[in-house]
Amino acid sequence: QVQVVESGGGLVQPGGSLRLSCTASRSIFRSNSMAWYRQAPGKERELVASISHYGWTNNVDSVKGRFTISRDNANNMIYLQMDSLNPGDTAKYYCNRDDGRGGAGLVHWGRGTQVTVSS
Repeated sequence: QVQVVESGGGLVQPGGSLRLSCTASRSIFRSNSMAWYRQAPGKERELVASISHYGWTNNVDSVKGRFTISRDNANNMIYLQMDSLNPGDTAKYYCNRDDGRGGAGLVHWGRGTQVTVSS
């Protein structure tokens, strides 16, 4: 049962920027902390950034200073502004609630949006 829809991915050159968007159902969004995750080919899914209902954010070390997560509580939207992209950021990106377990406890996922960083 899909309750999130991600968009905004694409092909970008190293050093470029992209802004990902996610719309989530109210049942997921409500007062939950939300997060962006990513999964590269051959690797496990990892949490990239999370944001509490009140806007407190946390990023993994590899994206600190480059990625910014934000949310629009009125419209059930999550965003991920990605700057200074490098080939290591190539992955499919997903949004979902933050389950405190890196997404391991989540069953339902959206289709994700592909981000490819290449020259």
